[in-house]
Amino acid sequence: MFYAMTHGLIDTGDFQFQDHLEGIESLNRRAEKAEFPVTAVSLHQYPYIADRYELMPVGASVGDGYGPIVVARGAPWKAGSLVAIPGDRTSAVLYLKLRFGADVRTAVEEFDRIPALVLEGKYDYGLLIHEGQLTYAAQGLTLVEDLGRWWLAETGLPAPLGVNVILKDLKGKDEVTEILRRSIAWAFEHSGESVRHAMKYGRGLDENAAEKFVRMYVNDFTLDLGPRGLAGVREFLKRAVENHLITAQEDFRI
Repeated sequence: MFYAMTHGLIDTGDFQFQDHLEGIESLNRRAEKAEFPVTAVSLHQYPYIADRYELMPVGASVGDGYGPIVVARGAPWKAGSLVAIPGDRTSAVLYLKLRFGADVRTAVEEFDRIPALVLEGKYDYGLLIHEGQLTYAAQGLTLVEDLGRWWLAETGLPAPLGVNVILKDLKGKDEVTEILRRSIAWAFEHSGESVRHAMKYGRGLDENAAEKFVRMYVNDFTLDLGPRGLAGVREFLKRAVENHLITAQEDFRI
């Protein structure tokens, strides 16, 4: 998404951008300290930082009929089992609890270690984000629930996961937002070059699988959340509050 704006492929005016690659749960925590003027965070995290950041309409990762998945070694869902999750503030965890209840037992692990830990028997289930959604079957795991598919059936709405936020007091917010939008548009227009760049971070995916994964989460909602994407955001946060899954009471009206 941001290859063009960090590599001089589009005009960024008076702004210069440097990317910082880190796992989403780490970025979530760093956003609490407002360490970056613009950052990706889980939508789950947004209410906890809404006093300093505002939601951007560009750069979101949204699944439309697909999303984080729950996998196992073959067993169907059984209440009381232990689920390996990729972080307490990931959006995937909220979808998990909206689907199976707030009392789901969870333990945090590095997202890319979860499949192996489930196979080893350390956990009954694993909650997979990122490319694990494409590779779990080849690793010997079975699908228990696609939470994005469940969410669509439940609400008729797409499942927002990651969003970009920008500091409320940052000068030139509109200009920065437009630069991000043009960078994403450039990536759509030059998908081959953009995917090859993204392959550096693909953790073992071949080019076809990498492009499939990118297409899942870099889509029309990424370019602009639009009315349907924003409706998904509002419904997700509303249900999280109603089910007492979000404890922050910041003003995070969207």
